[in-house]
Amino acid sequence: MNEITVIHRAGDAFAVLVRGHVICVDQPFALGGMDDGPTPVELFVASLAACAALHGRRHLRDHGIPADGLEVRGRFVMNAGARPHVARVDLSVRPPHGLSPMIVAGLRNAIDRCTVHNSLLDLPRITVDVETVAGTPVI
Repeated sequence: MNEITVIHRAGDAFAVLVRGHVICVDQPFALGGMDDGPTPVELFVASLAACAALHGRRHLRDHGIPADGLEVRGRFVMNAGARPHVARVDLSVRPPHGLSPMIVAGLRNAIDRCTVHNSLLDLPRITVDVETVAGTPVI
């Protein structure tokens, strides 16, 4: 099983450790954070957009087409009800110029097969285990 570790830094800021990389997540100033990085929700949508871009680039590569200019933008809408969640994500793909309709159709199919997208369609089982820590209670 792959592993990611998240360590509290200060306030609402955390360091996300992934294979030797460090990604800072935080909240915007307006929500009480220091805005040291994207929010976890922004990182979630960014992950979907980045995965779409990767699959699109691989499709272009497989057809001998440079990915120069390939761009994926993600926009999202939150549902802030009793169980806040991302209610909608819109991805907008700007492919390189001059692609044939057949390559564009293949690009869309490749992007639709993105691993993050697939994980949202076939939801993973999520478990949470809170470890007990021996010692003097803080509160």
